[in-house]
Amino acid sequence: MKILALDLGKYKTVGCEYESESGAHRFKRDFTTPAALQKMVQEVNPDRVVIEVCSIAGWVCDLMGSLGIEVQVANTSDDAWRWRKVKQKDDRRDALKAARLSAVNQLREVYIPSREVRQWRALITYRRQLVRRCTQVKNHIRDLLLREGQILARGNKCWNQLGTELLTSLARPLSEVGMAELWRGELYEELQQLELLQVRLATVQEKLHTIGQADGRVQLLQTTPGVGPRLAEAIVALLDEPQRFRNARQVSAYIGMVPKAFDSGESERRGHITRQGSRLVRSLLVEVAWAGLRHNAWVRQTYQRLSGGKKARKKIAIVAVGRKLLVRCWAMLRDKRAWNWQPQIT
Repeated sequence: MKILALDLGKYKTVGCEYESESGAHRFKRDFTTPAALQKMVQEVNPDRVVIEVCSIAGWVCDLMGSLGIEVQVANTSDDAWRWRKVKQKDDRRDALKAARLSAVNQLREVYIPSREVRQWRALITYRRQLVRRCTQVKNHIRDLLLREGQILARGNKCWNQLGTELLTSLARPLSEVGMAELWRGELYEELQQLELLQVRLATVQEKLHTIGQADGRVQLLQTTPGVGPRLAEAIVALLDEPQRFRNARQVSAYIGMVPKAFDSGESERRGHITRQGSRLVRSLLVEVAWAGLRHNAWVRQTYQRLSGGKKARKKIAIVAVGRKLLVRCWAMLRDKRAWNWQPQIT
């Protein structure tokens, strides 16, 4: 088998043409553009192309798929991929290692969804980034006023209509303030930025709402009490094809909500969760789990059972509830069934 392993760089790509039977190999270098990579592939005419998972892996997979070539996307966090006690490391060695691992079927592959799903995931992530930017601006405004001896109300009270009017009355354009009141100009600029971010956030959420309304899977997950459009769309976009997971443990491991295992001899210990996979979905699951204590009887019952009423187990129990909620959502998508749970009468 002829394998072409590509070490993708931001501007240049190193390719390793590898013969699996003899181990013979040679290297090529070209620009990281669709035209250049297509030319390299057509010159080598490989049976398989191997790349590392990265931000540009999506369009590279699309390109190879249009050329009818098998693609393997390597998970660089896998133990087999990691370099240990290596004194020399460069793009050529990376490409050669990828080719050799692929030749002996030792690569742990990463699932690459379709272009539409990748775009959807990116928009979901962008919305989260906008929320964080808004939070950063709000925190800066709080610190700014605290510096001037003015303390804002806690929570969201200072961001409602009355709170916004109060902040606006304190702000002045920088061109109109003197040296003693520069903070008013800074407040004015921050309020302008916050307003712009909120408009952008509303636009993104409107588009996500439109996509979710047209997707039956998102609507299906929202039959779960406490699960709103943000968590539903994130799970649907992340899992994409539920049938690719064989069991619940695979789903939990994919999102990074299974404990680390430390086994040696007769000792067996479990640590914190691995935190691999989407941090966004994990955080949303935990948020919904906390909110579900008020809105979802299943969440309350599961949380009480896992925590055992012990205060020290509150966080452990809520993470476990989030994991179980993810598994239930996966099963609903797999079986195409709405939420159906009856409380256990004891």
